[in-house]
Amino acid sequence: MTAIILAAGEGKRMKSALPKVLHLLGGVPMLLYPLNLLDRNHFQKTIVVIGHKAEQIEMFLEGRPIQTVFQPQRLGTGDAVLRAWPLLKEFTGQVVILNGDTPLIQPVTLAALQETHLKEKATITFLTADVPNPKGYGRVIRAQDGAVSKIVEEKDATDEERKIREINSGTYIIESQFLFKALQKIVPENEQKEYYLTDTVKIAKDVGARVVAVKTHAEEVFGINSRAELAQAEAILQKRIARHWMDAGVTLIDPSRIRIDAQVRIGVDTVIHPGVTLEGSTKVGQGCVLYPCRIKNSHLETGVLIKDHSVIEEAIIESDVTVGPFAHLRPGTILRTGAKVGNFVEIKKSELGEKSKANHLTYLGNAYIGKRVNIGAGTITCNFDGKRKYKTVIEDDVFVGSDTQFIAPVTIGARALIAAGSTITKDVEPDALAISRGRQTTKVGWKKKRNH
Repeated sequence: MTAIILAAGEGKRMKSALPKVLHLLGGVPMLLYPLNLLDRNHFQKTIVVIGHKAEQIEMFLEGRPIQTVFQPQRLGTGDAVLRAWPLLKEFTGQVVILNGDTPLIQPVTLAALQETHLKEKATITFLTADVPNPKGYGRVIRAQDGAVSKIVEEKDATDEERKIREINSGTYIIESQFLFKALQKIVPENEQKEYYLTDTVKIAKDVGARVVAVKTHAEEVFGINSRAELAQAEAILQKRIARHWMDAGVTLIDPSRIRIDAQVRIGVDTVIHPGVTLEGSTKVGQGCVLYPCRIKNSHLETGVLIKDHSVIEEAIIESDVTVGPFAHLRPGTILRTGAKVGNFVEIKKSELGEKSKANHLTYLGNAYIGKRVNIGAGTITCNFDGKRKYKTVIEDDVFVGSDTQFIAPVTIGARALIAAGSTITKDVEPDALAISRGRQTTKVGWKKKRNH
Protein backbone atom coordinates (compact mmCIF):
# COMPACT_ATOMS: atom_id res chain seq x y z
CA MET A 1 0.00 0.00 0.00
CA THR A 2 0.90 3.64 -0.53
CA ALA A 3 -0.49 6.49 1.56
CA ILE A 4 -1.30 10.09 0.70
CA ILE A 5 -1.94 12.62 3.50
CA LEU A 6 -3.68 15.83 2.50
CA ALA A 7 -2.13 18.74 4.41
CA ALA A 8 -2.21 21.69 2.01
CA GLY A 9 -5.15 23.58 3.49
CA GLU A 10 -4.81 27.08 4.91
CA GLY A 11 -7.15 26.67 7.86
CA LYS A 12 -8.48 30.23 7.73
CA ARG A 13 -10.75 29.70 10.73
CA MET A 14 -7.74 28.97 12.94
CA LYS A 15 -6.60 32.60 12.44
CA SER A 16 -2.99 31.59 12.95
CA ALA A 17 0.48 32.07 11.50
CA LEU A 18 0.96 28.33 12.05
CA PRO A 19 -0.30 25.81 9.47
CA LYS A 20 -3.44 24.11 10.73
CA VAL A 21 -1.91 20.62 10.75
CA LEU A 22 0.96 21.79 13.01
CA HIS A 23 -1.31 22.96 15.83
CA LEU A 24 -0.74 20.86 18.93
CA LEU A 25 -3.09 18.08 19.96
CA GLY A 26 -2.08 16.05 22.98
CA GLY A 27 1.20 17.94 22.98
CA VAL A 28 2.22 17.04 19.41
CA PRO A 29 1.34 18.49 15.97
CA MET A 30 -1.92 16.96 14.75
CA LEU A 31 -0.18 15.85 11.52
CA LEU A 32 1.72 13.33 13.63
CA TYR A 33 -1.46 11.31 14.24
CA PRO A 34 -2.04 10.15 10.63
CA LEU A 35 1.72 9.59 10.33
CA ASN A 36 1.71 7.37 13.42
CA LEU A 37 -1.38 5.60 12.11
CA LEU A 38 0.55 4.68 8.96
CA ASP A 39 3.66 3.65 10.92
CA ARG A 40 1.68 0.77 12.41
CA ASN A 41 1.23 -0.73 8.94
CA HIS A 42 3.68 -1.55 6.18
CA PHE A 43 3.42 1.11 3.50
CA GLN A 44 5.59 1.16 0.44
CA LYS A 45 5.50 4.94 0.31
CA THR A 46 4.00 7.88 2.21
CA ILE A 47 3.35 11.16 0.42
CA VAL A 48 2.23 14.38 2.11
CA VAL A 49 0.53 17.02 -0.04
CA ILE A 50 1.54 20.46 1.21
CA GLY A 51 0.60 24.00 0.19
CA HIS A 52 -0.05 26.76 2.72
CA LYS A 53 3.09 27.51 4.78
CA ALA A 54 4.72 24.52 3.07
CA GLU A 55 8.20 25.33 4.41
CA GLN A 56 7.04 24.90 8.02
CA ILE A 57 5.53 21.50 7.29
CA GLU A 58 8.65 20.40 5.40
CA MET A 59 10.73 21.40 8.42
CA PHE A 60 8.51 19.28 10.67
CA LEU A 61 8.80 16.29 8.32
CA GLU A 62 12.57 16.60 7.93
CA GLY A 63 14.37 13.35 8.64
CA ARG A 64 11.32 11.16 8.09
CA PRO A 65 11.10 8.69 5.17
CA ILE A 66 8.34 10.75 3.58
CA GLN A 67 7.98 12.49 0.23
CA THR A 68 6.12 15.76 -0.24
CA VAL A 69 4.35 17.25 -3.23
CA PHE A 70 3.27 20.85 -3.54
CA GLN A 71 -0.24 22.06 -4.39
CA PRO A 72 0.26 25.69 -5.47
CA GLN A 73 -3.45 26.53 -5.52
CA ARG A 74 -6.10 24.95 -3.34
CA LEU A 75 -8.33 23.64 -6.12
CA GLY A 76 -9.89 20.81 -4.15
CA THR A 77 -9.09 17.37 -2.80
CA GLY A 78 -9.11 15.78 -6.26
CA ASP A 79 -6.45 18.23 -7.44
CA ALA A 80 -4.43 17.60 -4.26
CA VAL A 81 -4.33 13.82 -4.80
CA LEU A 82 -3.51 14.27 -8.48
CA ARG A 83 -0.34 16.12 -7.44
CA ALA A 84 1.01 12.78 -6.16
CA TRP A 85 0.60 11.12 -9.56
CA PRO A 86 4.22 11.71 -10.73
CA LEU A 87 5.46 9.72 -7.72
CA LEU A 88 3.03 6.83 -8.28
CA LYS A 89 3.07 6.20 -12.03
CA GLU A 90 4.53 2.71 -11.58
CA PHE A 91 2.52 1.83 -8.48
CA THR A 92 -0.21 -0.80 -8.90
CA GLY A 93 -1.50 -1.41 -5.38
CA GLN A 94 -3.97 0.35 -3.12
CA VAL A 95 -3.72 4.02 -2.19
CA VAL A 96 -4.79 5.04 1.32
CA ILE A 97 -5.86 8.68 1.53
CA LEU A 98 -6.01 10.46 4.90
CA ASN A 99 -6.56 14.05 5.99
CA GLY A 100 -3.97 15.82 8.12
CA ASP A 101 -6.73 17.56 10.09
CA THR A 102 -8.64 14.39 11.03
CA PRO A 103 -6.36 13.00 13.75
CA LEU A 104 -8.65 10.79 15.85
CA ILE A 105 -8.94 7.72 13.59
CA GLN A 106 -7.66 4.70 15.49
CA PRO A 107 -5.43 1.90 14.15
CA VAL A 108 -8.14 -0.73 14.55
CA THR A 109 -10.45 1.34 12.34
CA LEU A 110 -7.92 1.68 9.53
CA ALA A 111 -7.20 -2.05 9.80
CA ALA A 112 -10.94 -2.79 9.45
CA LEU A 113 -11.10 -0.51 6.40
CA GLN A 114 -8.19 -2.38 4.80
CA GLU A 115 -9.69 -5.77 5.62
CA THR A 116 -13.06 -4.80 4.15
CA HIS A 117 -11.48 -3.43 0.99
CA LEU A 118 -9.64 -6.69 0.31
CA LYS A 119 -12.51 -8.95 1.36
CA GLU A 120 -15.05 -7.10 -0.80
CA LYS A 121 -12.61 -6.78 -3.71
CA ALA A 122 -13.63 -3.15 -3.86
CA THR A 123 -12.30 -0.43 -6.10
CA ILE A 124 -13.09 2.26 -3.51
CA THR A 125 -13.64 1.77 0.21
CA PHE A 126 -14.20 4.82 2.38
CA LEU A 127 -14.94 5.61 6.00
CA THR A 128 -18.23 7.17 7.11
CA ALA A 129 -20.04 7.98 10.35
CA ASP A 130 -23.46 9.08 11.52
CA VAL A 131 -22.99 12.41 13.29
CA PRO A 132 -25.46 14.54 15.24
CA ASN A 133 -24.49 17.71 13.36
CA PRO A 134 -23.35 16.98 9.77
CA LYS A 135 -22.92 20.64 8.82
CA GLY A 136 -19.86 21.19 6.66
CA TYR A 137 -19.42 17.56 5.65
CA GLY A 138 -20.19 15.73 2.43
CA ARG A 139 -23.28 13.50 2.69
CA VAL A 140 -23.30 9.84 1.72
CA ILE A 141 -26.17 9.13 -0.67
CA ARG A 142 -27.39 5.53 -0.73
CA ALA A 143 -29.78 3.66 -3.03
CA GLN A 144 -32.87 1.88 -1.73
CA ASP A 145 -30.90 -1.34 -1.29
CA GLY A 146 -28.38 0.48 0.94
CA ALA A 147 -25.58 0.57 -1.61
CA VAL A 148 -23.59 3.78 -1.95
CA SER A 149 -24.65 5.91 -4.92
CA LYS A 150 -22.48 9.00 -4.50
CA ILE A 151 -21.14 11.62 -2.10
CA VAL A 152 -22.56 15.14 -2.27
CA GLU A 153 -20.69 18.07 -0.76
CA GLU A 154 -22.84 20.25 1.48
CA LYS A 155 -22.77 23.33 -0.74
CA ASP A 156 -24.03 21.26 -3.66
CA ALA A 157 -26.61 19.27 -1.70
CA THR A 158 -30.37 19.73 -1.86
CA ASP A 159 -32.31 20.58 1.29
CA GLU A 160 -33.36 16.93 1.55
CA GLU A 161 -29.78 15.68 1.16
CA ARG A 162 -28.58 18.04 3.89
CA LYS A 163 -30.83 16.20 6.36
CA ILE A 164 -28.74 13.04 5.90
CA ARG A 165 -26.54 12.41 8.95
CA GLU A 166 -24.11 9.92 7.40
CA ILE A 167 -21.05 11.87 6.39
CA ASN A 168 -17.89 11.18 4.43
CA SER A 169 -14.75 11.25 6.61
CA GLY A 170 -12.31 11.86 3.76
CA THR A 171 -10.52 8.58 4.47
CA TYR A 172 -10.30 6.24 1.47
CA ILE A 173 -8.66 3.15 0.09
CA ILE A 174 -8.68 3.29 -3.74
CA GLU A 175 -7.08 1.03 -6.34
CA SER A 176 -4.32 3.10 -7.90
CA GLN A 177 -4.98 2.06 -11.50
CA PHE A 178 -8.55 3.36 -11.20
CA LEU A 179 -7.75 6.38 -9.02
CA PHE A 180 -5.55 8.39 -11.34
CA LYS A 181 -7.66 7.67 -14.43
CA ALA A 182 -10.76 8.81 -12.52
CA LEU A 183 -9.07 11.97 -11.23
CA GLN A 184 -8.41 13.08 -14.80
CA LYS A 185 -12.13 12.78 -15.56
CA ILE A 186 -13.24 15.11 -12.77
CA VAL A 187 -14.57 18.49 -13.80
CA PRO A 188 -15.21 21.36 -11.35
CA GLU A 189 -18.93 21.65 -11.99
CA ASN A 190 -19.89 22.56 -8.45
CA GLU A 191 -20.56 25.53 -6.22
CA GLN A 192 -16.90 25.92 -5.19
CA LYS A 193 -15.43 25.28 -8.67
CA GLU A 194 -13.13 22.67 -7.15
CA TYR A 195 -11.99 19.21 -8.20
CA TYR A 196 -13.69 16.92 -5.68
CA LEU A 197 -12.07 13.61 -4.77
CA THR A 198 -15.57 12.49 -3.79
CA ASP A 199 -16.54 12.50 -7.49
CA THR A 200 -14.47 9.33 -7.93
CA VAL A 201 -17.27 7.44 -6.14
CA LYS A 202 -19.83 8.31 -8.82
CA ILE A 203 -17.29 7.65 -11.59
CA ALA A 204 -16.67 4.20 -10.10
CA LYS A 205 -20.40 3.46 -9.88
CA ASP A 206 -20.92 4.57 -13.49
CA VAL A 207 -18.40 1.99 -14.75
CA GLY A 208 -19.74 -0.79 -12.51
CA ALA A 209 -16.83 -0.80 -10.06
CA ARG A 210 -17.47 -1.85 -6.47
CA VAL A 211 -17.73 0.93 -3.87
CA VAL A 212 -18.02 0.07 -0.15
CA ALA A 213 -18.58 2.37 2.84
CA VAL A 214 -17.48 1.36 6.34
CA LYS A 215 -19.11 3.10 9.31
CA THR A 216 -17.25 4.07 12.46
CA HIS A 217 -17.92 6.20 15.55
CA ALA A 218 -18.53 9.91 15.02
CA GLU A 219 -15.63 11.02 17.22
CA GLU A 220 -13.11 9.21 15.01
CA VAL A 221 -13.97 11.25 11.91
CA PHE A 222 -14.00 14.55 13.78
CA GLY A 223 -12.26 17.15 11.60
CA ILE A 224 -10.50 20.21 13.01
CA ASN A 225 -11.06 23.56 11.31
CA SER A 226 -11.09 25.99 14.23
CA ARG A 227 -9.59 26.43 17.67
CA ALA A 228 -12.93 25.48 19.23
CA GLU A 229 -12.84 22.18 17.33
CA LEU A 230 -9.21 21.70 18.37
CA ALA A 231 -10.34 21.99 22.00
CA GLN A 232 -13.13 19.46 21.36
CA ALA A 233 -10.64 17.04 19.83
CA GLU A 234 -8.33 17.52 22.82
CA ALA A 235 -11.20 16.58 25.17
CA ILE A 236 -11.85 13.40 23.20
CA LEU A 237 -8.16 12.52 23.15
CA GLN A 238 -7.73 13.14 26.89
CA LYS A 239 -10.56 10.71 27.65
CA ARG A 240 -8.84 8.07 25.51
CA ILE A 241 -5.48 8.69 27.17
CA ALA A 242 -7.01 8.53 30.66
CA ARG A 243 -8.79 5.27 29.86
CA HIS A 244 -5.58 3.79 28.45
CA TRP A 245 -3.53 4.52 31.58
CA MET A 246 -6.24 3.41 33.99
CA ASP A 247 -6.50 0.13 32.07
CA ALA A 248 -2.69 -0.12 32.34
CA GLY A 249 -2.74 0.06 36.15
CA VAL A 250 -2.45 3.78 36.89
CA THR A 251 -4.83 5.46 39.36
CA LEU A 252 -6.28 8.76 38.17
CA ILE A 253 -8.23 10.26 41.06
CA ASP A 254 -10.30 12.54 38.78
CA PRO A 255 -9.47 11.99 35.08
CA SER A 256 -11.42 15.07 33.97
CA ARG A 257 -8.99 17.31 35.90
CA ILE A 258 -5.76 15.67 34.78
CA ARG A 259 -3.98 16.38 31.47
CA ILE A 260 -1.57 13.86 29.96
CA ASP A 261 0.17 14.35 26.61
CA ALA A 262 0.13 11.60 24.03
CA GLN A 263 3.82 10.71 24.33
CA VAL A 264 3.90 10.48 28.14
CA ARG A 265 4.65 7.07 29.71
CA ILE A 266 3.51 6.05 33.23
CA GLY A 267 4.34 3.03 35.38
CA VAL A 268 1.87 0.80 37.23
CA ASP A 269 0.58 1.72 40.68
CA THR A 270 1.31 5.40 40.21
CA VAL A 271 -1.38 7.66 41.70
CA ILE A 272 -2.17 10.97 40.00
CA HIS A 273 -4.27 13.57 41.79
CA PRO A 274 -6.40 16.32 40.21
CA GLY A 275 -4.50 19.29 38.82
CA VAL A 276 -1.57 17.33 37.39
CA THR A 277 -0.26 18.15 33.89
CA LEU A 278 2.21 15.75 32.26
CA GLU A 279 3.73 17.14 29.07
CA GLY A 280 5.98 16.15 26.20
CA SER A 281 8.15 13.04 26.56
CA THR A 282 7.77 12.74 30.33
CA LYS A 283 8.25 9.27 31.83
CA VAL A 284 6.86 8.46 35.28
CA GLY A 285 7.99 5.25 36.97
CA GLN A 286 6.10 2.75 39.11
CA GLY A 287 4.52 3.63 42.43
CA CYS A 288 4.87 7.41 42.18
CA VAL A 289 2.42 9.84 43.76
CA LEU A 290 1.77 13.13 42.00
CA TYR A 291 -0.18 15.98 43.59
CA PRO A 292 -1.08 19.12 41.56
CA CYS A 293 2.02 19.91 39.51
CA ARG A 294 3.34 20.46 35.99
CA ILE A 295 5.98 18.08 34.65
CA LYS A 296 7.49 18.50 31.18
CA ASN A 297 10.03 16.32 29.31
CA SER A 298 11.28 14.81 32.58
CA HIS A 299 12.10 11.31 33.83
CA LEU A 300 10.87 10.12 37.22
CA GLU A 301 11.95 6.71 38.52
CA THR A 302 10.06 4.58 41.07
CA GLY A 303 8.47 5.81 44.28
CA VAL A 304 8.78 9.54 43.60
CA LEU A 305 6.51 11.92 45.54
CA ILE A 306 5.72 15.28 43.93
CA LYS A 307 3.86 17.63 46.28
CA ASP A 308 1.49 20.47 45.43
CA HIS A 309 2.23 23.28 42.98
CA SER A 310 5.67 22.13 41.84
CA VAL A 311 7.00 22.76 38.31
CA ILE A 312 9.49 20.31 36.80
CA GLU A 313 11.10 20.81 33.38
CA GLU A 314 13.68 18.58 31.67
CA ALA A 315 14.79 17.02 34.93
CA ILE A 316 15.89 13.53 36.02
CA ILE A 317 14.51 12.33 39.35
CA GLU A 318 15.73 9.00 40.69
CA SER A 319 13.86 6.63 43.01
CA ASP A 320 12.33 7.58 46.37
CA VAL A 321 12.79 11.32 45.93
CA THR A 322 10.42 13.90 47.44
CA VAL A 323 9.84 17.25 45.71
CA GLY A 324 7.81 20.23 46.88
CA PRO A 325 5.48 21.80 47.64
CA PHE A 326 6.16 24.91 45.52
CA ALA A 327 9.46 23.63 44.10
CA HIS A 328 10.82 24.59 40.68
CA LEU A 329 13.17 22.14 38.98
CA ARG A 330 14.54 23.75 35.82
CA PRO A 331 16.33 22.09 32.87
CA GLY A 332 19.42 20.09 33.76
CA THR A 333 18.35 19.19 37.30
CA ILE A 334 19.30 15.72 38.57
CA LEU A 335 18.01 14.46 41.92
CA ARG A 336 19.69 11.25 43.05
CA THR A 337 18.02 8.44 45.01
CA GLY A 338 16.43 9.49 48.27
CA ALA A 339 17.04 13.22 47.84
CA LYS A 340 14.57 15.76 49.20
CA VAL A 341 13.68 19.16 47.78
CA GLY A 342 11.23 21.23 49.82
CA ASN A 343 9.10 24.33 49.52
CA PHE A 344 10.23 27.34 47.47
CA VAL A 345 13.43 25.67 46.29
CA GLU A 346 14.65 26.37 42.75
CA ILE A 347 17.29 24.19 41.08
CA LYS A 348 18.83 24.62 37.64
CA LYS A 349 21.55 22.62 35.87
CA SER A 350 22.55 21.04 39.17
CA GLU A 351 22.86 17.62 40.73
CA LEU A 352 21.63 16.93 44.27
CA GLY A 353 23.23 13.74 45.55
CA GLU A 354 21.84 10.63 47.19
CA LYS A 355 19.95 11.37 50.42
CA SER A 356 20.88 15.04 50.27
CA LYS A 357 18.25 17.61 51.09
CA ALA A 358 17.39 21.22 50.38
CA ASN A 359 14.20 21.78 52.29
CA HIS A 360 13.51 25.53 52.30
CA LEU A 361 13.84 28.74 50.29
CA THR A 362 16.98 27.87 48.32
CA TYR A 363 18.48 28.48 44.86
CA LEU A 364 20.99 25.97 43.46
CA GLY A 365 22.37 26.78 40.01
CA ASN A 366 25.32 25.19 38.19
CA ALA A 367 26.10 23.11 41.26
CA TYR A 368 27.27 19.61 42.06
CA ILE A 369 26.17 18.46 45.52
CA GLY A 370 27.32 15.11 46.86
CA LYS A 371 25.68 12.53 49.13
CA ARG A 372 24.03 13.22 52.48
CA VAL A 373 24.47 16.98 52.24
CA ASN A 374 22.20 19.28 54.25
CA ILE A 375 21.45 22.59 52.49
CA GLY A 376 20.11 25.08 55.03
CA ALA A 377 17.23 27.45 54.41
CA GLY A 378 18.01 30.52 52.35
CA THR A 379 21.15 29.08 50.72
CA ILE A 380 22.14 30.53 47.32
CA THR A 381 24.80 29.50 44.84
CA CYS A 382 25.85 32.80 43.25
CA ASN A 383 26.84 31.37 39.88
CA PHE A 384 26.56 34.31 37.45
CA ASP A 385 28.79 37.40 37.29
CA GLY A 386 26.82 39.09 34.52
CA LYS A 387 28.84 37.51 31.71
CA ARG A 388 29.74 33.93 32.64
CA LYS A 389 28.40 31.16 34.86
CA TYR A 390 30.55 29.29 37.36
CA LYS A 391 30.22 26.02 39.26
CA THR A 392 29.79 25.30 42.95
CA VAL A 393 30.96 21.87 44.19
CA ILE A 394 29.83 20.61 47.61
CA GLU A 395 31.24 17.20 48.46
CA ASP A 396 29.71 14.38 50.55
CA ASP A 397 28.39 14.86 54.11
CA VAL A 398 28.71 18.65 54.17
CA PHE A 399 26.41 20.61 56.49
CA VAL A 400 25.43 24.03 55.15
CA GLY A 401 23.87 26.40 57.67
CA SER A 402 20.97 28.70 56.82
CA ASP A 403 21.38 31.92 54.85
CA THR A 404 24.64 30.92 53.18
CA GLN A 405 25.88 32.35 49.88
CA PHE A 406 28.46 30.47 47.80
CA ILE A 407 30.31 32.81 45.41
CA ALA A 408 31.24 30.48 42.57
CA PRO A 409 33.58 29.04 41.50
CA VAL A 410 34.08 27.41 44.89
CA THR A 411 34.57 23.87 46.24
CA ILE A 412 33.53 22.67 49.70
CA GLY A 413 35.39 19.57 50.88
CA ALA A 414 33.73 16.49 52.35
CA ARG A 415 32.32 16.69 55.89
CA ALA A 416 32.92 20.44 56.15
CA LEU A 417 30.52 22.61 58.15
CA ILE A 418 29.46 26.02 56.85
CA ALA A 419 28.19 28.26 59.61
CA ALA A 420 24.85 29.98 59.15
CA GLY A 421 24.90 33.45 57.66
CA SER A 422 28.23 32.92 55.85
CA THR A 423 29.32 34.24 52.48
CA ILE A 424 31.84 31.73 51.11
CA THR A 425 34.26 33.11 48.53
CA LYS A 426 37.14 30.61 48.87
CA ASP A 427 37.45 26.82 48.77
CA VAL A 428 36.89 25.03 52.09
CA GLU A 429 39.01 21.99 52.98
CA PRO A 430 37.44 18.67 54.11
CA ASP A 431 36.41 18.49 57.79
CA ALA A 432 36.82 22.26 58.19
CA LEU A 433 34.49 24.80 59.80
CA ALA A 434 33.97 27.90 57.66
CA ILE A 435 32.56 31.10 59.15
CA SER A 436 32.31 34.34 57.23
CA ARG A 437 30.34 37.01 59.14
CA GLY A 438 30.63 40.58 60.24
CA ARG A 439 31.40 40.87 63.99
CA GLN A 440 28.30 41.29 66.15
CA THR A 441 28.28 44.33 68.38
CA THR A 442 25.75 44.57 71.22
CA LYS A 443 25.34 47.89 73.10
CA VAL A 444 23.56 47.19 76.36
CA GLY A 445 20.88 49.74 77.25
CA TRP A 446 21.27 51.66 73.97
CA LYS A 447 17.54 51.86 73.25
CA LYS A 448 16.72 53.23 76.70
CA LYS A 449 19.41 55.92 76.47
CA ARG A 450 18.23 56.96 73.00
CA ASN A 451 14.67 57.48 74.19
CA HIS A 452 15.94 59.96 76.83
